[in-house]
Amino acid sequence: MNDASYSDCLDLQIHLDRRGKLPLSEQIRMNIVRAIDSGLLAPGTRLPSWRCLATQLGVARGTVRTAYERLSESQMIEAFGAKGTRVAPRPRAVSTQPDAPRPGGFMKTIQEMNVGPAIFQLGIPAFEGPPDKIFARARSSNLLKTGPFSSLVYPDPRGESRLRQEIAGYLSISRDLHCVPEQVFITSGYSSGLGLALRVLGLDGKKVWMEDPGFLLTRKGLELARLSIVPVPVDADGINVGYGMENAADAALAVVTPGQQAPLGSTLSSRRRLQLLEWAASSGAWIIEDDYLGELQLEGRAAPALASLDEGKRVIHIGTFSKTINPGLRLGFVVAPPELVNAFSEVAATLAPAPSPVVQLATAQFMRDGHYIRRIRRLKRLYSAQRDALCEQLQMRDAEWIKAGLAILLKLPDGAPDMQIVREAMAVGMAPSPLSRWFATPSWALPGLLLGVATAPEPYLATSCHRLFEIIDQYR
Repeated sequence: MNDASYSDCLDLQIHLDRRGKLPLSEQIRMNIVRAIDSGLLAPGTRLPSWRCLATQLGVARGTVRTAYERLSESQMIEAFGAKGTRVAPRPRAVSTQPDAPRPGGFMKTIQEMNVGPAIFQLGIPAFEGPPDKIFARARSSNLLKTGPFSSLVYPDPRGESRLRQEIAGYLSISRDLHCVPEQVFITSGYSSGLGLALRVLGLDGKKVWMEDPGFLLTRKGLELARLSIVPVPVDADGINVGYGMENAADAALAVVTPGQQAPLGSTLSSRRRLQLLEWAASSGAWIIEDDYLGELQLEGRAAPALASLDEGKRVIHIGTFSKTINPGLRLGFVVAPPELVNAFSEVAATLAPAPSPVVQLATAQFMRDGHYIRRIRRLKRLYSAQRDALCEQLQMRDAEWIKAGLAILLKLPDGAPDMQIVREAMAVGMAPSPLSRWFATPSWALPGLLLGVATAPEPYLATSCHRLFEIIDQYR
């Protein structure tokens, strides 16, 4: 007999294909699972003993026993000794086909910011791309050295020592920031560095100064860390420290972009730098320095890092390779004050370890061989030329604009819908950033377009500007 079946009062049918390749125990298990999933066997239903079922199906007792054991391991049935074996309770299925979650408003904004690469887009290097061949050689070389079988130990959660040494040496030259490698922690970019710093500080519920206008991701990160954000206005000298002291002198933290304010591009003046550092030292507050463009300052020599002036050791310096090499690396760093090094080490080891050692070591070699410094110099020359060319195009159109770091801020008439203009520009391959989106205080918000110069190659400028002004003119 090739088939056998067992039927009880619930019309449970167990069909066995004795010629099939699937073991009989697995066939029994699958039959019972289907009966449970379909509701034919309800929770609490008593099953035949494995001895009884074996007799009725004409199979060995061990076959049924194996099937029952697997069902028990997967918590489909429960054995109660003399009370028998029963179908286990199961949660009610709400939906067999759940709806895909929709991204919230914040993620939609992030997706819009990361579209591209496109003309005038902020936050990414020039379209000439990263130094692929050179970087690939360095990465390949280090992959051989640090492959999965070269060392069966976990990497240092603070980051690879070679990269930390290179960063410490580079900062002393380019940013006048003197630190030891033990103060440097490797991260997966700016957001990772901000998260690491906020975890270390643990300032839940405390006040924080935040530049307004300021970086959207920073603002959201501070909100998620449960800090109370105090918007502080920005002018040609950077963040208005006096305003912050008048309105929230008891703040526990200030997050600033002193090198080139994001998005207006102003450099924090010497007077305000000292004022900010004195406030932090006297009040016990901390300062997070977002050095997002670092040495990519196009007007003369880059201003030194705020942390280089910090005698009170209250500044946490955050840097990134996203603008200088490639955002796809997801690589950055934090320089911690000596007092916080142990705390940073503990958080890095348990909650925020450094990214792939292969990428780190490739970057270290890239820096050690001098390629990084040469790339910075080349990018500064390129960006200066592209900015000058963009300014010429804007002058030809009698536009009102100001230089804003690695962007040009194109001013718009009051009430102009800069977000709508950007949406229409994106449809034709451009991605300027709407200035109004950078403001947290609605009454301070101004309309404008931030035109990234890194992504504004000269051959495309005339056509791109023509298309952009065609869109703008519709709203004049």
